[in-house]
Amino acid sequence: MNLRHYVTTNMAAPMSSVDKTPAECLQLNSTSFQKKTRSKFISIPGTRPSVQNGQLLVSSGVTSLDYLLGGGLAVGTVLLIEEDRYDSFSRMIFKYFLAEGVVCRHELFVAAAQDDPDDILQELPAPILDDVAIHRPGDQPRMSCEPQDTLDAMKIAWRYQNLPKVQSALASSSRFGHYYDVSKIMEPEIRQAAKWHRFYHPEHPPPSSGTHSPKLESYSALLKSLQEVIQREGFDLNAPLPKSRNILRVGLHSLGSALWGDDLCCHDNPKNVHALTSFLYGLRALLRSSLSVAVVTVPSHLIQDRALMGSITRLCDNAIALESFKGSERETNPLYKDYHGLLHVRQVPRLNCLASQLPDHKDLAFKLKRKQFTIERLHLPPDLSETVSRVGKGEPAAAACASATSSAKHLDF
Repeated sequence: MNLRHYVTTNMAAPMSSVDKTPAECLQLNSTSFQKKTRSKFISIPGTRPSVQNGQLLVSSGVTSLDYLLGGGLAVGTVLLIEEDRYDSFSRMIFKYFLAEGVVCRHELFVAAAQDDPDDILQELPAPILDDVAIHRPGDQPRMSCEPQDTLDAMKIAWRYQNLPKVQSALASSSRFGHYYDVSKIMEPEIRQAAKWHRFYHPEHPPPSSGTHSPKLESYSALLKSLQEVIQREGFDLNAPLPKSRNILRVGLHSLGSALWGDDLCCHDNPKNVHALTSFLYGLRALLRSSLSVAVVTVPSHLIQDRALMGSITRLCDNAIALESFKGSERETNPLYKDYHGLLHVRQVPRLNCLASQLPDHKDLAFKLKRKQFTIERLHLPPDLSETVSRVGKGEPAAAACASATSSAKHLDF
């Protein structure tokens, strides 16, 4: 007998299917393997799964900031923003975050101690319509009057020819989120369609007597109010979720300031040194078990204890710091003439992975254009330092030569 025929005959079917009909064998073989399907993610408007760790993401409202944070803000996390000295640009990012929630039909929870949350919502920037063409940083339009031959013939200095082109803008290949015009205010019809909750600290005075200190009662009342909203509106993952799921965006403005009754910014040795850190512990535990994401701003430049500020940073998942040039020497420095401040990434999240993805560029700057707030890579002009050094070295020599030989002409080499 042929060996190939023997092997084929004895391996054609399992021993259990020898006495079965062809239809039964086909049914048996069809149930032996199951088609592998993709895991189903929660479908919520204004969200998308992360390609890195599968975490559900929402946009912060600033596309360049989403790029730095790995695609967006993960649901159940806290973003800490260290305010700039005049709280102008950090307040702008705070409004971007809330405006993105209004456009995506997410629910909002806004807490503040200085400004009324109603006033904050009335100052949200207006969204830019999708049919408006948005200029991409990498696309440089060519003038119709310039011929193609002239553009091809243009050359730069030989020492810069082999250098890679500097791409200062931070952008992702896929668009996520919306764009906003800071020169305009969101229309009342769009703003009134959103569902939101407020917590204004002056409306919640501390009790006259109690076991807790009045400075701790402000954070306790805030955490209790947030917990009630999460449980009442169906954002708690421990309870049965409704069919129509949504995201709760939590915005907490200027925690740790004296307006919240905290003395972190008033004394070198505050009495309630653990008040804010205890609140952040409870906040992060509350968000981990709910469909919520929070943005917290802190006036870090007023906190003298750097070790305490480090503890506050580590209690948050994401942390960035804004350093504005307003009122400093860098405001008049020609090196930073195109920017309004620097952005420092203090911490990035470590979710469902062993190591977090760090930004590819650490020198970052932000600027406020006529309509948009953007974050870019900070890079020096190629000949700025050399031009300054030449001018600095040439002025004394030129002054000395001018007194001796005023009629001398420049030599050409």
